[in-house]
Amino acid sequence: MKFKRFRDRRIDEKTREKYRETFLNKSDFIWPVFLVDGKNIKQEIKSMPDVFHFSSDIFIREVEQLVKSGLKSILLFGIPENKGIEQAFSENGIVQKAIPKIKKEFPELEIITDVCLCSFTENGHCHIGDNDKTCKLLAKIAVSHAKAGTDIVAPSDMMDGRVYYIKEALTKMKSPSPPLRKGDCHPQIMSYAAKFASNYYGPFRDAADCAPKSGDRKSYQMDYANVNEAMEEIAADIDEGADSVIIKPALAYLDIISKARAMFSCPIVAYNVSGEYKMLKTAVKNGDAKEEIIYESLLGIKRAGADRIISYFTPEILNVME
Repeated sequence: MKFKRFRDRRIDEKTREKYRETFLNKSDFIWPVFLVDGKNIKQEIKSMPDVFHFSSDIFIREVEQLVKSGLKSILLFGIPENKGIEQAFSENGIVQKAIPKIKKEFPELEIITDVCLCSFTENGHCHIGDNDKTCKLLAKIAVSHAKAGTDIVAPSDMMDGRVYYIKEALTKMKSPSPPLRKGDCHPQIMSYAAKFASNYYGPFRDAADCAPKSGDRKSYQMDYANVNEAMEEIAADIDEGADSVIIKPALAYLDIISKARAMFSCPIVAYNVSGEYKMLKTAVKNGDAKEEIIYESLLGIKRAGADRIISYFTPEILNVME
């Protein structure tokens, strides 16, 4: 009887490498960072071990070694000390002040900025009650980030039409002279196109101080049962002007990533969210899994079709890949 001997491909690591189909690269990773006002601040977030709130001065010192280790891209979240929507688009806002400082020290580091209201509203929601009025505010935030020099704006609110409003506003914006970024004077748009109303966001909401004070976000974030609607959302954002799209969360939504990869040619970004991070961290800490489970999980996200991965594991994965 003849049969194929697949085990011949798995004899040892050197052989396995010859047949390996998917690889992680340092350039695949985007590091999400929580910035706060003040100086000399590096405070660990209780619900997210090894993740910190940084003031911009400390962050610049921290990121230097990671850039040397191969970090190519960061995603910035601004966490104000006191609530107030106007801080989200103020030129003196946390993110707006940090961008030029980071660019000055690390001109080649790609800066992506989260565009949302949830950390700034009193009620913790991503809108002000009216969809289109919220979109106008989001466009205002995006323009303020663009003027500060961000490379990419990432609207995460899930309002209908927000990409359209942001694209219009950025197109009308006067370009600075000289330009603040290479190439196109206007930043690209990386939209959270398929962001599900997930139960995996708990630690993030603690970190960003954005848990809803009442109700939930199911009226604007996606029903986690839906696949076809996710493809519609992605198609709509691309049609409105998104250059790349984010699928969030990642590990429980690998089917969404895979289907989006098959249907769309734009870059697909997967957000390995806080709950996923916390579960894996806890499993390793408790001895329920080897640390390799982190690498395996991230590889699985790429194998599903993600071009890039936003992950809190970025600092340690860069060190593993040294």
